[in-house]
Amino acid sequence: MATPQQSDSATPRRKASRHRGEGQWALGHRTPLNGNEQFKKDDDGLNVRTRIETIYSRRGFDSIDPNDLRGRMRWWGLYTQRKPGIDGGKTAVLEPEELDDEYFMLRVRIDGGRLTTRQLRVIGEISEEFARGTADITDRQNIQYHWIRIEDMPEIWQRLEAVGLSTTEACGDTPRVILGSPVAGIAEDEIIDGTPAVDEANRRIVGNPAFSNLPRKFKSAISGSPLLDVAHEINDVAFVGVVHPEHGPGFDVWVGGGLSTNPKIGQRLGAWVPLDDVADVFEGVISIFRDYGYRRLRTRARLKFLLADWGTEKFRQVLEDEYLKRKLADGPAPAQPVERWRDHVGVHRQKDGRFYVGFAPRVGRVDGSVLTKIAELAEAHGSGRVRTTAEQKMIVLDVEESRVDSLVDELRALDLDVTPSPFRRGTMACTGIEFCKLAIVETKARGASLIDELERRIPEFDEPITINLNGCPNACARIQVADIGLKGQLVLDQDGNQVEGYQVHLGGALGLEAGFGRKVRGLKVTSDELADYIERVLRRYLAAREEGERFATWAARASEAELS
Repeated sequence: MATPQQSDSATPRRKASRHRGEGQWALGHRTPLNGNEQFKKDDDGLNVRTRIETIYSRRGFDSIDPNDLRGRMRWWGLYTQRKPGIDGGKTAVLEPEELDDEYFMLRVRIDGGRLTTRQLRVIGEISEEFARGTADITDRQNIQYHWIRIEDMPEIWQRLEAVGLSTTEACGDTPRVILGSPVAGIAEDEIIDGTPAVDEANRRIVGNPAFSNLPRKFKSAISGSPLLDVAHEINDVAFVGVVHPEHGPGFDVWVGGGLSTNPKIGQRLGAWVPLDDVADVFEGVISIFRDYGYRRLRTRARLKFLLADWGTEKFRQVLEDEYLKRKLADGPAPAQPVERWRDHVGVHRQKDGRFYVGFAPRVGRVDGSVLTKIAELAEAHGSGRVRTTAEQKMIVLDVEESRVDSLVDELRALDLDVTPSPFRRGTMACTGIEFCKLAIVETKARGASLIDELERRIPEFDEPITINLNGCPNACARIQVADIGLKGQLVLDQDGNQVEGYQVHLGGALGLEAGFGRKVRGLKVTSDELADYIERVLRRYLAAREEGERFATWAARASEAELS
């Protein structure tokens, strides 16, 4: 209903102001709407490297400008780590400067998970010399160090870049590492090798000031594996290998996936893209995000929110009409994977007759000396190439059949299992409270001990199972898409004391029938009760499952009492 018009004398006229909307650049809304947008406008995050090399590394931690320390340094893979001794109850209470330690986490980006043994050796040496031996394999194929001093960064960059490695835009509101099939170009069952597309997209996008100020992080993946081995459903853009009935092998395009506190499964655009055009489409999608993405609220700034408002039809139309200037061919969806594990663990024949050997560290945690030994073992068995996977695993490529057994034995001696139990193979953990300023609970050590306990208690369990531990609600360890997802929080024990624990998500999945796990009302477990709970629910699954029924399928139909 229209408001009655008031006379000028009755009510003072409001000063007209321009509605700033969601901060979408393409609509002319360039005024920064929050502190993050302001510091990005003030100076490109890429420029902070010069200050690190010429000022901060010489004058020390206390000389670092706060907007560089907690903002722009991420553009070069650096986050301050959590000050030791601060419990999880204080995570959301203390100011950032109270949580900050004077040491950094440093993320080395490994696009496509591809490493030479020389590169791996350098990563190991840096870990030993500058990071107190720390090195974690992430679920985005990267390597993360801890205990890094700002004074050492020029030397670390020099060593990494001398062997072709980089930390450029490993963090921040930037194009993050491009996931790729770790067996691209060698797998017998590969639909198409996406390596050239990974390289071309990286060349165009990473470190390019045209794409260094995005509304939020931008995650991407390119894989031609029928195993769907790059978690394409939860990336901002993903290219999945398919065979077009007329045009042959190419890629199906997915957009708008992501987890955190508002999870979304990516959606197909229904478009088929040939290998040579992947980089064009990649550039078009990230340009849409840059230009139309929401910048007002960081909690609504990921691409998934724009896609939710637009829908796939409009998104594809804008991509074709405004950015590509051409229509894309319609294409088929990827087939459901035949195998339930997609981490490439085990011994597998390559298409050239040699073998690749995948193995499982505990929850992605290794150290510098182990990485150096892996490089030495690979070379001793005739290989110069290793890979990281999107499941916190590693692979040695190009092993002659006669040398496989020897390599397997020597890896096992390093506690790197090629035939791991389902618990070791399927348990993933984020960094957790040991180093992460957002975390509430411990994850890495808890996950490692949980593996041992479940192996002892249920040695007969032989079904694929994923158990993902996250230290906070942000889902870096993909809790919503695990069979058993554990979101860290403080809970009350039987005596009413506040202790570390987890909210439980059950029945999530990627690949086969991708979807989010269910939450049972009030189902939370303390850290001390975790092994008891998981043993109980897995034994109920074994007793009640139907022939060939996956845990996720059973969890979807089980009663709350069975899941409690």
